[in-house]
Amino acid sequence: MLDYANGIQNTSSQELTIAQKILGEFLKVKRSISDCDENCHHCQVPHLDKVYESVRKNHPIEFVLPAFPGKSPNLNKVLGHLPDLAEEQSLIFLNSLCETIQEIYTPGAKIIICSDGRVFSDVVGMKEDHVTEYQMSIDSLITELKLSHLSTFHLDEIAPGESFEAIREALVLTHGRSIEQIRSDVKRGQAESAHSEIHRMYCGLVKFLVEDQLHPEIKISKSQIQKQSRKKAYHMIQRSNAWTNLIEELFPSAVRLSIHPQACGSKKLGIQLLGKETWMTPWHGVAVKIDGKLRLMKRWQAEELGANLVRDRNGKARYFEVAQ
Repeated sequence: MLDYANGIQNTSSQELTIAQKILGEFLKVKRSISDCDENCHHCQVPHLDKVYESVRKNHPIEFVLPAFPGKSPNLNKVLGHLPDLAEEQSLIFLNSLCETIQEIYTPGAKIIICSDGRVFSDVVGMKEDHVTEYQMSIDSLITELKLSHLSTFHLDEIAPGESFEAIREALVLTHGRSIEQIRSDVKRGQAESAHSEIHRMYCGLVKFLVEDQLHPEIKISKSQIQKQSRKKAYHMIQRSNAWTNLIEELFPSAVRLSIHPQACGSKKLGIQLLGKETWMTPWHGVAVKIDGKLRLMKRWQAEELGANLVRDRNGKARYFEVAQ
């Protein structure tokens, strides 16, 4: 183990250097609320032990990434409920990141995508069959594109045959905390800067939930949506924390990745999904080709640019392209 408290590193310098280089590749594409670069010591410290241990044992390095839940139900943001070029390119990017690691370290790395759509589907308004179809399509893409460094894990696998509602209830019961405790934490985070992270998360979730419900199929007022979203955000935090705890239990040696921006020194390593091109996620937007480069944005933004919708040979909408 690495003793940072005394500045002592009882390790092979070569193994430590490899571990630092591996983390550096992830830090190059990190999502952070801090102004750090890939060499930031404080950003590496929470993850270095796990990476170093894998290198020392000559094992592949395991990363877990809760992501690819399912498409937003808001068609002002996305093309539909199935993966499109946005997901495809993001998966290719993640696999290429692992390929880069393999050039540094022969045993390589693997990323387990812990699809959390089923964890939150009833809260955010995603249809269960849409989540199932999305999950199956992601698995198919990984196989078809031969993305050998990627695999998936779903909540459904915990208790096959049980209802989705029962599985979610069991998740919260065994790995979660009460809504009352979370409300208290959020309130405390609003008042105390040392605990502001959970309040920032709560505010972000409220904004996201409101945005996802602002579409023609929703017949209630914006004020009602906001009221509902404030309540739902507590359940989102509860489910998110429970899912995190379950993942840590199932994959204790894995480095925890996140698609959300993280502070310097966080236990989670925030990463972008298309290098430094964008901070948008594929399930909340569409892929847009501009001057030969791919970006992610909300569907309405692409349409405002006058981008043309591109379909595949079967007529399925794939991405937008801005004419040059």
